[in-house]
Amino acid sequence: MSEQRRNTGQARSLFWDKPHHRRTITLAQQERSSLAGDLEEIVSRLAPKLKELRGERLFITGGTGFFGKWLLETLAWVNKRLAADISATVLTRNSGRFLEKMPQLAGNGAIGFVHGDVRNFSFPPGHFSHLIHMATTSAEATFANEPPLEKFTTTVLGTQRMLEFAARCGAGKILLTSSGNAYGPVTDYPLPISEEYPGAPDITRPVASALGEAKRAAELLARIHAGMNAYEVKICRCFTFIGPYLQTDIHYAAGNFIRDAINGGPIRVRGSGTPVRSFLYPTDLLVWLLTVLFDAPSGRLYNVGSSEPVSIGELAGKIAGQAGCTAIIENNSDEKETSSPDNYLPETTRIRKELNVEQTVDLDTAIARTLNYYRTSGFQ
Repeated sequence: MSEQRRNTGQARSLFWDKPHHRRTITLAQQERSSLAGDLEEIVSRLAPKLKELRGERLFITGGTGFFGKWLLETLAWVNKRLAADISATVLTRNSGRFLEKMPQLAGNGAIGFVHGDVRNFSFPPGHFSHLIHMATTSAEATFANEPPLEKFTTTVLGTQRMLEFAARCGAGKILLTSSGNAYGPVTDYPLPISEEYPGAPDITRPVASALGEAKRAAELLARIHAGMNAYEVKICRCFTFIGPYLQTDIHYAAGNFIRDAINGGPIRVRGSGTPVRSFLYPTDLLVWLLTVLFDAPSGRLYNVGSSEPVSIGELAGKIAGQAGCTAIIENNSDEKETSSPDNYLPETTRIRKELNVEQTVDLDTAIARTLNYYRTSGFQ
């Protein structure tokens, strides 16, 4: 453990927001959870690399979303299994709401919270070795038609603030989770989309392009700041995912289909069902993200997602088949401008060959695990 970390205890108490009157989840209780096998799989695959985090302090933005929940669950499991003494500080606007949904983390002394807006948060004191920047506008805000300017400034100014903090706190590595939306609409380029694709969002359509263009700007900022400072930046463009903690009440097709299936069906496909997607399970997601953090060259871009294509209609059919219900393609037209492209499939050769990672959970298995989780744990 570094001398800097040992000397931050008093200062940390000013920022380390502890929940009160909540139950503590023991290791035995965690092991009985439906995610125990998944968490064990992540740790076993990453075990040699995780030594880099032993005794370190991590600062995380976007830690209360889908990615963040899995990351914090993983870090908690690493500490339990490997006695790694990793601490994580999570920037959030509402830790109470998060812990109501994630009570198993409420009594974990290694996870703390600072409150603030990612665009202007006060810097917590002390040294942080690794920064993981996943913050963007929330999925709920996007679903509620958040203005494009808010979406753009949250992403770009939030990244700028995080990069300034990295220089202040002495971080060595930063992981930036960008989005496949940064490629823009893919109309004249063969799928899957490689990191070499030169396309960009169509800025004449601000609602559809705000997130993707903001992510591109965030990537550029990260590379500029890395050239000016001593830290490394690791960049992932993330695509689509399916698994526990995926929201089931907004605009995610996979989440909505899982909800419909658990409720007995029918699964309703609002559009034509023809857009192409792919879905990576969270065990692979976490292994890939952390491998990029540990091993990727600074500034190099990697796609994170599955290369197993499936149309939205086929996805509904697969989920319905496993759940024993029906799927209906309603083919309703929706003229609302969105950032969702018709075809959204990543090429992952670069990350698999350069960083030696693989997709180990196929789509059918991912669906089965997700259905099992929601059947046993309910909707959050």
